[in-house]
Amino acid sequence: LENHVIVCGFGRNGKQVCAELANENRQFIIIESNEERLEYIKELKTYLFIDGDATNDDILLKAKIKEAKALITTLPKDPDNVYVVLTAREMNPSITIISRASDESSEAKLKRAGANNVIMPERIGGTHMATLVTKPDIMEFIALITGQAGVSFSFEEFQHEDIKPEYKNKTIKDISIKKQTGATIIGLKSEDGKFHVNPDLSTIVQEKMNIIALGTKEQLEKMKTILLVTKLV
Repeated sequence: LENHVIVCGFGRNGKQVCAELANENRQFIIIESNEERLEYIKELKTYLFIDGDATNDDILLKAKIKEAKALITTLPKDPDNVYVVLTAREMNPSITIISRASDESSEAKLKRAGANNVIMPERIGGTHMATLVTKPDIMEFIALITGQAGVSFSFEEFQHEDIKPEYKNKTIKDISIKKQTGATIIGLKSEDGKFHVNPDLSTIVQEKMNIIALGTKEQLEKMKTILLVTKLV
């Protein structure tokens, strides 16, 4: 395992995380100690997993935390998530950490512990339900472009370092990806973390600037073929 994702906990949120990672063909491993959930994972015969407690340092090392690209902790108890975040950040300072939280007071603690993002499913669920009433067409559109409506639209991120030399430091218009693939560049992220939403066609894709594109899976695959350097395995 290398550049993989570690998923701590295979409850309701953990299952959704794993399903999405599998759908995107991302390599991941699950840490779970609940016997019933472990039996379910075994029956699937498709997911890598470790039978153990994610708050145990040795278990995180066994999951190759030092080689991992990201860690997502969805444990039911916030103190356990805080401990996992602290330990993971200490073991791998560059890892991306995303944590679930149940209590609003835990959000600040998790971020101080080293979490890049903290997600509160209950808050998101409530906001989503209210928006279905206040802005139904917008929610339907979001469902469409995120694939929740059964349509194969999706987002993809392209890192500047992986782009072919002929496309570096060129304007979006010069790249002409939409004409070649049908996919659309809807955003750029600069080195300082600033997002440029719906950038002008004259915007130059500069060093260490990531591209965010929208399209069908077929369009995005074509975009990968045209835009990215082929890596030999």
